[in-house]
Amino acid sequence: MPKEENKITIRSDRSTDYTFMYKGEEVTLKAGSVVSVADGLKNVVFPTVAMKIMNNLIVVKEDVK
Repeated sequence: MPKEENKITIRSDRSTDYTFMYKGEEVTLKAGSVVSVADGLKNVVFPTVAMKIMNNLIVVKEDVK
C-alpha cells in the first residue's frame, strides 16, 4: 500500500479536458474534475500548462501560450 504522503491530487480549473501521461498511458482529466495519483509524481508527465502546486495538490490551469 502506498504511503499517504506519496498520494497526489490533481484538480482541473480548466474549461476544457486535460490529457497527461501516467505510467505510460494517456489519462484525461475532465474539465473541473479531480483525480488522485497513488504513487506521487514519479510516473506522471504533464504537457506544458500553467499549474499551482500546494503540498500534495496540483491545480491545473489553462495552457501556456
